[in-house]
Amino acid sequence: MTVSRQEFEDAVAAYWGAKDAQRELSAIKDAVGAGTAGSVRGGKHFDTIAALLAKFFVDAGYPPADIRINKTHRLELPGYYRPQKQWDVVVAHGTTLVAAFELKALGGPSFGNNYNNRIEEALGSAVDLQRAALTELYPGEKPWLGYFFIMEDHPKSRTPVRIADGALPVHEIWHGTSYQDRFGIFCERLMAEKLYDSVCYITSSPADPTPGEPVSGLDWRHFAAAVNARISYLADLGIPATETLPLP
Repeated sequence: MTVSRQEFEDAVAAYWGAKDAQRELSAIKDAVGAGTAGSVRGGKHFDTIAALLAKFFVDAGYPPADIRINKTHRLELPGYYRPQKQWDVVVAHGTTLVAAFELKALGGPSFGNNYNNRIEEALGSAVDLQRAALTELYPGEKPWLGYFFIMEDHPKSRTPVRIADGALPVHEIWHGTSYQDRFGIFCERLMAEKLYDSVCYITSSPADPTPGEPVSGLDWRHFAAAVNARISYLADLGIPATETLPLP
């Protein structure tokens, strides 16, 4: 694994402004984005997480021009139900979308305000791109999608949420669940339905940024292993292509 557990925890802490990102991650932010020098999205909480994900591909030998984490430099990808959508981290080599990542969070104190929005965003992004891939808008190897989500650890995100009386009853799995529980179920179903190739779901807070991993199959260890597996799979296919030296 090219990205350590400590780097992951440092990046999450930096999300809350609790500590500076490691020097190596800062260097990566300056080295990638559009293939030229330039800082990643200024003032954005997810900068260090984006750089952390970029490090996998930098260490695997991908050219800086292939790795984009700067919002001003071609993060848009073609869709089917809309012309294009901007992702948070994009790695593309030739005609192959190596990886595209959505980085999202849900914070308090009013968790209900944006809960449904986060669900719909994640579903819409994945369905749109996967459908576009079926129409040969992604002519290289099959695209790979990752989803990274931070739920703020807060009493209101840990408290069971009331189910409203609706026209029809909801499935029993949702009864007695908190927002943390609900998002865990949601992320498991994203994986089960193969909408994303890997999901990392963590809880964290400004007071205690140490990542909690409420669902074992959605923890950082599994997520990092999936990213590395994607890199290894493409490497066996000759991606990224490397220049061959002439025989002497």
